[in-house]
Amino acid sequence: MIKKIIVLFISIYVTDNYLVSSYERMNHQSDQYYITQVLEGKVNAFSVLVERYQGLVYTVVYRMLKNKEQAEEVAQDSFIKAFKSLSKYRGDAKFSTWLYTIAYRKSLDAIKVSKRMITSELIEEVSEGEIERVSDALNYLQEKERKKIISDSILKLPEEEAAIVTLYYFEEKSVKEIVEIVGLTADNVKIKLYRSRKKLYSILGQHILPEISNKNGRAI
Repeated sequence: MIKKIIVLFISIYVTDNYLVSSYERMNHQSDQYYITQVLEGKVNAFSVLVERYQGLVYTVVYRMLKNKEQAEEVAQDSFIKAFKSLSKYRGDAKFSTWLYTIAYRKSLDAIKVSKRMITSELIEEVSEGEIERVSDALNYLQEKERKKIISDSILKLPEEEAAIVTLYYFEEKSVKEIVEIVGLTADNVKIKLYRSRKKLYSILGQHILPEISNKNGRAI
């Protein structure tokens, strides 16, 4: 859906006869290749970047906003903002990092506009031993079930922590890249990662330890 909307938006600016399909056949090229194409006026090339990053951008935004409709709208706005601002991209950071920065800030703006801050439930601290038990329990689950439980649990984290956990563990962004995206110091990011990891395992434990125990007829 996001891609269709963005491609429709881009079509308003088309200035030549390049077809989207021709770029999709070449989508093994680097991000910079398509950026250069767009800046040279071949704007349909941007559709490949949308295709490449729409799922990842939506995931980060959704885990912050915790609302599917609002997340899709903000993700769409993020791509439109990126398209309009592409000439300002200098290549100092990865394109994905630059794009996530836009999406992150757009998400914060959406939260402020709606005047709501999602408060997380009281989450108990967990020990490394308990984290190990939860990790073992996750291995009992099928991949699809495991992914859903982890995704649902991340949604219970505060917005900023949900974004940082997603960027670090799922998008494999470095601490340095996360610093650029969220605007915190490296020490703050590391502290939030440490605390968020413990919170996440605490939430996971509440969900899966009783379930696995029931399935096996014994405690793990």
